[in-house]
Amino acid sequence: MGQEENRPNFKDDKDPEGQAFGNYAKYTGVAFQMMAIIGGSAYLGYKIDQWYDHKVQWVTALACVLGVCLSIYQTIKQLKP
Repeated sequence: MGQEENRPNFKDDKDPEGQAFGNYAKYTGVAFQMMAIIGGSAYLGYKIDQWYDHKVQWVTALACVLGVCLSIYQTIKQLKP
């Protein structure tokens, strides 16, 4: 009745070296990085729209699109072997 029973098993038959946890951590980090890039660019666009008192928040929309493009580029660059 040790602690071994309650621990998750990240090793499987296909991955004898235990790389599954490393892959899980890598892809989770990529997801959080994408959220940060998109969220940061949207926030920056929102603040610029507030500063210039725009009626239509076109800078926010443009910043969101730019953030998505940057996050996809960063993800491809980071995951390329």
